Amino acid sequence: MRTDELDYPLDESLVATHPAEPRESARLMVVSRASGEVTHATVGDLPGFLAAGDAMVVNATRVIPARIKARRATGARVDGLLVEPRSELGAGGWFALLRNAKKAAIGERLALEAPLETGEASLELVGREAEGYLVRLGAAVEAVGWTPLPPYIRRAREQGGEGDDAAIEARDRRDYQTSFAVAAPRLGGSVAAPTAGLHLTGSLRAELKTRGVREIPVELEVGMGTFKPVEVDRIEDHPMHRERCLVPAASRAALAEVLAARAAGRGRIVAVGTTSVRTLESMPDADAALAGDLAWDTRLLITPGFRFRRVDALLTNFHL
Repeated sequence: MRTDELDYPLDESLVATHPAEPRESARLMVVSRASGEVTHATVGDLPGFLAAGDAMVVNATRVIPARIKARRATGARVDGLLVEPRSELGAGGWFALLRNAKKAAIGERLALEAPLETGEASLELVGREAEGYLVRLGAAVEAVGWTPLPPYIRRAREQGGEGDDAAIEARDRRDYQTSFAVAAPRLGGSVAAPTAGLHLTGSLRAELKTRGVREIPVELEVGMGTFKPVEVDRIEDHPMHRERCLVPAASRAALAEVLAARAAGRGRIVAVGTTSVRTLESMPDADAALAGDLAWDTRLLITPGFRFRRVDALLTNFHL
């Protein structure tokens, strides 16, 4: 398929630049695949569209404060994103995407503008790779990093020069995290949120549970691939970056039960977000008798004509 076949006019005035409050008040368009009927509702109406026996699979990854703001000794500003920890670089080692760093030399130290760190913190350039830099932080990322908000969210930029940075950052870290994000992810954490899950509040999830809808957490570590634009003429030629997936042992057991019931015609698997879809559809057919977590890497690219094996319905945001 040609990528220009997927183009459509976008009225920028319709792009949400602030989070919906409350979260479940976000608008929800429900499309029946069987009849084509379209219903307009809100995310808070979701329990009415699901049924007892359905399973809702969520990406429970945790967003890390991966955005960095730094300055060279010359005063020039360098902004970037910490994409992947690199243990071979020692403590604080990362692969990063940096802007305005071309004139910086390997070995140079940059002063970090940190929202939570009271002392001095720095970033050292230790090498280059094809698409970015190898860096070493002089402090924990939780202390020196900023929440990597999407570019269309303007609240942080509007208030960036006002008030207390620590208070603003604390609010961003709360708002740009799903209600089901694990406190200590088994994988390293994500550089962007699985945004469809941001609409699900604790009260909405509790209502779904009382209606017999099962919630099954998995993890996909959102990486730099989420920021890479499609630059090819044919969508199938787009190079997907590797992302790590994990299904905990308890979720493996729950999925096995749901899949068995589904094969017998009972219940559906509802994926919350495209990252949950990619996790489910790339999950190896591991021996159910094997205990423990199931972890793997995926480069799955889902294009028109893809045959879904495990996903029946999808809750997603509109994306460009």
